[in-house]
Amino acid sequence: MGKRNTVFSIPFLACLTWLVCGLWLSACGTSTPSLGMLPIEIKVDGKQAQIDLPAGSTVQLALDKNGITLGSLDRVDPPVFTLLTGAATIQVTRVREVFEVEETVLPFSRQVLKNESLPTNQKMIVQAGAPGLLQVTYRRLFENDQEVSRAAIKSQTIHEPTPEIEMIGVQSPFAPIPIPRKLAYLNMGNAWLMQRTSAERTPLVTSGDLDGRVFSLSPDGKWLLFTRKSTLPAAEEINTLWTISTTDENPRPIDLKAKNIVHFADWVPGAINTVVYSTVEPRASAPGWQANNDLLSLTFAISGTYVKKEEILPPSSGGVYGWWGTNYAWTTDGKKLAYARPDSIGLVNLEKKTTAALFDLLPYQTRSDWAWVPGIAWSPDRSVMYLVNHQPQAGLAAKENSQLFDLAAVVPETGQFSSLIPQTGMFSYPAVSPLLPDKQAWVAFLKAYFPEQSETSRYRLYLMDRDGSNARMLFPEEGAAGLDPQQVVWSPLTNDEPAVWLAVIYRGNLFLINPVTGKAGQITGDGLIKRVDWK
Repeated sequence: MGKRNTVFSIPFLACLTWLVCGLWLSACGTSTPSLGMLPIEIKVDGKQAQIDLPAGSTVQLALDKNGITLGSLDRVDPPVFTLLTGAATIQVTRVREVFEVEETVLPFSRQVLKNESLPTNQKMIVQAGAPGLLQVTYRRLFENDQEVSRAAIKSQTIHEPTPEIEMIGVQSPFAPIPIPRKLAYLNMGNAWLMQRTSAERTPLVTSGDLDGRVFSLSPDGKWLLFTRKSTLPAAEEINTLWTISTTDENPRPIDLKAKNIVHFADWVPGAINTVVYSTVEPRASAPGWQANNDLLSLTFAISGTYVKKEEILPPSSGGVYGWWGTNYAWTTDGKKLAYARPDSIGLVNLEKKTTAALFDLLPYQTRSDWAWVPGIAWSPDRSVMYLVNHQPQAGLAAKENSQLFDLAAVVPETGQFSSLIPQTGMFSYPAVSPLLPDKQAWVAFLKAYFPEQSETSRYRLYLMDRDGSNARMLFPEEGAAGLDPQQVVWSPLTNDEPAVWLAVIYRGNLFLINPVTGKAGQITGDGLIKRVDWK
């Protein structure tokens, strides 16, 4: 057979070319994804968006391509790290949280206390009630602006409610006792005054906030010096110093603009409206302060304005355990001022504004957040200073742990030292009577039931002559519970009343003791007395 040749004509080839091109152009014009591209739907913020991505892309890439930014709490389904391998729908849920604080008022309670200082059936609000405040913080969770949960995450009492305290007068069961001059006492944070007899009682300050750290009548009895709790947190301010007249019919407390007074503030004998005081710096850690061991004086006018303010001693370290603080004691004429601190007693040179030690003390190691400071007192003629002396104890490796404390005396002019009564205890607090008509004076002091455990022991009240002789127990009687450590107070000596009394707080009540007979008379019975002074 012969070979066959196929011959195409030019018109036929042109038609075939146009057919192929038409099919290719038709395919390019359709919406069908190219090979390997995936249709993705994104639902977010109430809207829907479409996007095509190559297979193997992540959900995060889809969001980024669509300009979607996620918040820290937003949720995505499927998660952002998921690889897309087929058509998919991505759901973005917007999540937000809102914190709300709700305040709830806490009601205050009411208390009624019987008080024999008030006339029978008379009522007095000694502490105004105040509601407390509770703050509760709630977390509200919203998903796409729809609340899905609400939960309390924090509850804080901003301040506790203050109870209202009302006192009602009841008849005193005790027979009245004559009161020379003025006797002031602290009861339930309020200051009261007795005059003429123990039955005549007048409220001086009824704010209920006296803290008892300072409570002192002026030498003439016309003013009372006291401290009040601060309204600020204790870590910022501990207390403030005030005074009030005891002679005005409607006295008004005067703010002396001094603060943070823990150990000492007192009147300057012989000066008019002048006080001296020592300060501390508040601290959040125990004991709540760092002592400045300073000494300042201020003179005020009856209007409450300053006349003069002066620094007597600048702040100092205060020696061993100086962080606790320093105490001071005036002679009755205001000519000399003694200081007492954990490691020494001495004198303050008021002209040179310096101190000079008279006697070095063996510091007592309390192993706690307090320090022992000896009680000191002057004789009426300022020739002798009485003090509590810490003695070393045989057999102890550390002398500071000794439990031996004696009542002693030192003569400032010569430095002569005498131990008077052994084993009295660390809280003996000597107190010297006014000079009696026979030119004699007594020294009252406390003596521990258990001298070698005097830190926790109760005490008895003793009396001795100025030279330490004729020591005898006064109060309470044998077998009775002892006294809490305290500074007992002598009554002033007057022309009308040549005898003197001792004022003692026993079981929260005030007792007056005749130092000659030892007879004790109870004059209060509510058990609420905290401080007393008599001038």
